Amino acid sequence: MDQMEVAKDVSKNSGDDIQQTRLQEEYLKSFQSLEEGQLVDGVVIQVTQDQVFVDVGYKSEGKIPVSEFTELPKVGDTVSVVLEKKENRNGEVIVSKQKADVKVFWKNLRQAFQDKASVEGTIDKTVKGGFEVDLGSGVRAFLPISQSDSQKVEKPEKLLGMKSKFYIERLYSDNKVNVVVNRRKYLEEQTETNREAFFRDIQIGDSVTGTVKSFTSFGAFIDLGGFDGLLHINDMSWGHVTRPKDFVKKGQEITLKVIRLDPEEKRINLSLKHFTEDPWLHFETKYHVEDVVKGKVTKLTEFGAFIELEEGIEGLAHISEFSWVKKVNKPEDMVKIGDEVECMILGYDIQAGRVSLGLKQVTANPWDGLVEKYPVGTRLTRKIVKVTNAGAFVQLEEGIDGFLHVDDLSWTKKVKHPGSELTQDEEIECVVIENDPESHRIRLGVKQLSDDPWVAFAETYKPGTYIEGEVTSITDFGIFVRVPGGIEGLINKMNLTESREETYEDAVKKYTVGDKIKAVVVEISPEKQKVAFSIKDYKKKLQRDEISRYMTSEEEKGDGAYTLGDFLKNKNN
Repeated sequence: MDQMEVAKDVSKNSGDDIQQTRLQEEYLKSFQSLEEGQLVDGVVIQVTQDQVFVDVGYKSEGKIPVSEFTELPKVGDTVSVVLEKKENRNGEVIVSKQKADVKVFWKNLRQAFQDKASVEGTIDKTVKGGFEVDLGSGVRAFLPISQSDSQKVEKPEKLLGMKSKFYIERLYSDNKVNVVVNRRKYLEEQTETNREAFFRDIQIGDSVTGTVKSFTSFGAFIDLGGFDGLLHINDMSWGHVTRPKDFVKKGQEITLKVIRLDPEEKRINLSLKHFTEDPWLHFETKYHVEDVVKGKVTKLTEFGAFIELEEGIEGLAHISEFSWVKKVNKPEDMVKIGDEVECMILGYDIQAGRVSLGLKQVTANPWDGLVEKYPVGTRLTRKIVKVTNAGAFVQLEEGIDGFLHVDDLSWTKKVKHPGSELTQDEEIECVVIENDPESHRIRLGVKQLSDDPWVAFAETYKPGTYIEGEVTSITDFGIFVRVPGGIEGLINKMNLTESREETYEDAVKKYTVGDKIKAVVVEISPEKQKVAFSIKDYKKKLQRDEISRYMTSEEEKGDGAYTLGDFLKNKNN
């Protein structure tokens, strides 16, 4: 190398040294500008089992105990530390990550309070009126129980250990640190945000996942992220659902179909059953009117029984369709919930999801053929099964009763109370007087076993005919008299005496029950079973008959005319 080249090389090396010296001087000046207690950033240059070495740009590295880290850094990571001493006795830089964390934490905490941003913490323990929350870096806050959840807190201990976000309500009080936080406000805002996103992004027919939150009599509420959707009892299954708890469990995570959205009312309706096809779509291919099918009784009401033919297909058997002959007062007298029964399809309405079923139709109708078996006029002896105010039910055979009305007990006797003549379980002879199978009605009679005495009486005793009878009762309006044939008639008080001067009260004193009296028939109505007698007309008729006999007798004695005056004269003599 010649002298010129050597001179150039020396000059170059001398320039690099000068540049390096300048950089060191600038660095030292910058480091000297830092103050002890100041927050600085350092670079991790080594990690050992006990310490982390950080280069903060000074002649020696800062050493940080591993215990100050919640998560060990890697070589090359930047770490914020507090410069405690630029140089100790041993010429070492003393730094603290723990103090740096506190400074950073409080800086962020003040910024969050100012910006009304949320911070994270853990609900650590219960205290009077609420909870203590660990916000980190040794800072603890008070959380009032009223602000701890969006719902009423029934069991505070369930919130212990829960990590959550909070809003800072207060940092200081009386110049002292007194942090108060609010979780409820944060949850409500998150809920509203989630709800708005739900209504914006979810469509009817979408599947969503939620957690069963609570039950009501009409279904279950599903938590969809702080807001609820309703799983109605009718949307749990196409079949009959009695208890929501039979289909979902509290706390269960479940996937459901969205079937209704109402953003204005903030209502969401969910469904389990819509994951399967509606069984009514194929009803007419499987079922027809008059088909006899099997089903299970699922519900009883006062008007009938609901019977499930298959999941989602349920029909009603009305109480009137339970039995051909038996009067069913309560469905439970015939069937019980869970019973497997045979029934007939009587009709259906697919649009309304209704099926009409009959239980009696799967058995023979005992009323068929009863007209031939018990024609009008049939005489029989049967047992009385029930006595009522109007008459008595007489059992013709199992399940078939005929009715004996009180008016058909006797042609002549007025029976006011059937119980005075009839007794339950008594055998009685009667005759069929009406048989109407369409109305399920058979009428019986006892008096029809003999001829109607009223017809014979009307043929024998015409109006104006003399008759003799016995007084049976005396009333304010007249006297009742029983005449031959057991027929009872009335002598009205107007027909008791012919004297205008004599009152009814005076005239009736002449008679007592059991007296034999003579009268004349003045009116008869066999259809109405009524007959009227008269003593007044009887006496008038006697006088007319006597006059007629005298006049006839005198005319036979001579040719002269005989007058009423002659009759009275002779009668007085």
